[in-house]
Amino acid sequence: MGLHARIDAAMEAAIRTGQDGPAPGRLSGALHYACTPGGARIRPTILMSVALACGDDNPQLTDAAAAALEIMHCASLVHDDLPMFDDAELRRGKPSVHRAYSEPLAVLTGDALIIQCFAILSKAGLDTPDRALALVGLLSRQSGMPHGICAGQGWESEEIIDLSAYHRSKTGALFIAATQMGAVAAGQDAEPWYELGARIGEAFQVADDLRDAVCDEKELGKPVGQDDLHGRPNAVAELGLDGAVERLRAILSGAIASIPACPGEAQLAQMVTMTAKRIMPDAALKTRA
Repeated sequence: MGLHARIDAAMEAAIRTGQDGPAPGRLSGALHYACTPGGARIRPTILMSVALACGDDNPQLTDAAAAALEIMHCASLVHDDLPMFDDAELRRGKPSVHRAYSEPLAVLTGDALIIQCFAILSKAGLDTPDRALALVGLLSRQSGMPHGICAGQGWESEEIIDLSAYHRSKTGALFIAATQMGAVAAGQDAEPWYELGARIGEAFQVADDLRDAVCDEKELGKPVGQDDLHGRPNAVAELGLDGAVERLRAILSGAIASIPACPGEAQLAQMVTMTAKRIMPDAALKTRA
C-alpha cells in the first residue's frame, strides 16, 4: 500500500470512530466533509516518511499518529475559515464548513476533530503507552499555547507581531509535530528531528505567501490575496517576489542538510526534494522569469 492510500485508510477509520452510535447526523457528516477530499496530505506524508526512515516498527501507531496530525490540521482549517477569522467561502475547492453546514456546526466540527485526535492516539497506544504519551505531548504542544497553531492565530490579534514566532506557530508547528511524531512512533528520540520540521514549516509558509500573491482562486481552491486583505506579514511583502523565491530555495536546501542520520536518510532526502517541487508555485517562477 502506498503512503497516500495508507494515510487515507487511517483517516477514514479515524473519522468513523467519531460517527459511531446514535450520533447527530449533520455533525457526523461535517466531520467527514471537513477532512475530505484530503488535498496533498503533506504533514502525514512527512510523518510516515520519517517513521519509515527510522524503521517503522509499529505501523499501527504510525498510522494513528498520521491520522491524528492530519485531523488536527483539518480542525484548524475549519476554525480559520470562520467569519470571526478569515471568513473564507472556499476550502479545497468547495464551500467551507461554516458555509456548507452553518457557523455553529463548524465550531463544533473543529472542536470534535481536535478531541478526536487524542482519542485516536490513546486507543492506538495501549501496547506502547510510553510512545503514545509522548505523541500526545508533542501534538498538544504544537497545537496549543504558547508556541502551537493556537498561538499562531493569536498573533494576528496583536498590535506588534513577532514575525518569526508568528510563522513558527501558525505554519511551522504542525510540521515540527510531523517530523518529531514520526520519529517517536518508530521508537526514536524526538529532539534531533525538530530542525527538519522547523525548516520544512518555514519553507511551506514562504510558499504559501507566494501562492497567496501570485495564484488565482481556481488554482488555489480558496480565496487569494488574504495577506493583503487582512494586513498580515508575509515573505513577499518583506522580500519581494524574487527574494521570496530565493529564500524558499535556501530553506529547502537547509532542510535536506538537517536530516538526522537514520537508515532511510537517502529516501527521506528524496521525499523532501519532492515536497519542494510540490510546494513551489509555478506562477511565481513564471513571473520571476
